[in-house]
Amino acid sequence: MGQNIRDIMTANPSTIGPDQSVVEAAKIMKQEDAGVVPVTENGRLTGMVTDRDIAIRVVAEGKDPQSTAVREVVSNNLVTIDPQQDLDEALRLMAQHQVRRLPVVEEDGRLVGIVAQADVALGGDDTKTGQVVQEISQ
Repeated sequence: MGQNIRDIMTANPSTIGPDQSVVEAAKIMKQEDAGVVPVTENGRLTGMVTDRDIAIRVVAEGKDPQSTAVREVVSNNLVTIDPQQDLDEALRLMAQHQVRRLPVVEEDGRLVGIVAQADVALGGDDTKTGQVVQEISQ
């Protein structure tokens, strides 16, 4: 494929701080029509909060979303990719770790974008994309 991640990623995604409420995270998800919001401190990625994190770790446990901080529910076992890497590497990482989105992070930890399964589908080879989607969904 040879396409650079920087060329297909969603640049400068909306982010949230770890001390903000889960409600604020959900509002960003609604506004951006996204199921994930990167969590950053001083521009550096520290985690990702997903709609699933909110459903499982807040709603299902009966916590108050207004008073629950993002840091209480954030996923911080992250798989990231460098903006200089190519689409093949994104496909490999997504399949290997069964993730639909990869935060795009500079060497210094600064978040510069997100590459999602949909971005890969638009920018990639149909056969490889189909194989990755199948592997992610297993």
